[in-house]
Amino acid sequence: MPQDHRPVKSVRVLLAEDQGMMRGALALLLGLEPDIEVVAQVGAGDEIVAAALTSRPDVALLDIELPGRSGLDAAADLREEVPDCRVLILTTFGRPGYLRRAMEAGAAGFLVKDGPVEELADAIRRVLRGETVIDPALAAAALSAGPSPLTARERDALIASVDGATVADIAVKLRLSESTVRNYLSSAIGKTGTRNRMEAVRAARQQGWL
Repeated sequence: MPQDHRPVKSVRVLLAEDQGMMRGALALLLGLEPDIEVVAQVGAGDEIVAAALTSRPDVALLDIELPGRSGLDAAADLREEVPDCRVLILTTFGRPGYLRRAMEAGAAGFLVKDGPVEELADAIRRVLRGETVIDPALAAAALSAGPSPLTARERDALIASVDGATVADIAVKLRLSESTVRNYLSSAIGKTGTRNRMEAVRAARQQGWL
């Protein structure tokens, strides 16, 4: 049998990606690196913390758009629950707002998925060394775009509107009065320069504010 030539101390990686084929391909390619070992794979955001507590990875490689809980929310959870684990966001959507939210959640890096696996492997090593790794084009876009104008409650109201929920439904979900919900939605519509809340949701998503 061929010998395993990994160093005694490999970088332990948790991989969170909802598309099974992409997750398997990434795990396979990263596993070919002599100093990287994928110790856990999950397909949903609400599985990340439990998997990290069990496998104790050095680096968590997280997609953003995951079922159950977003990778950005999971990054904040990991900062609290597994503080020794560095987080690297890897996503298809290079949106400026996502980068700002990732940094606020404590992520150490943010890359888009169209780069070569060698670049990803190098980023994993760099964040483990304490560096911050950010896609240069996305960093420039984030600086020019500025921070999200939405308050936390305006963002909550828009997120609750995604599935076409009524104002009454949103009010129950957020435990607010219907008039307060209308005020938040109206303010969000104004800040996004749109005509209604569904347009506001689309505009905010395109900027990475949701």
